[in-house]
Amino acid sequence: MIVLGVILLILGLLVPSVHVLLWVGVALIVVGLVLNLVPIGGSRRRVF
Repeated sequence: MIVLGVILLILGLLVPSVHVLLWVGVALIVVGLVLNLVPIGGSRRRVF
């Protein structure tokens, strides 16, 4: 998701008439970083 966000960010910067790609790219980067940094399902480590 982060890679797709970076690609859309670059495309949005290269094509000045399409600002939607820039904002979608930024949103995907932020969402991807949040999903990677925030533990989903609790932070308790399970040892088997």
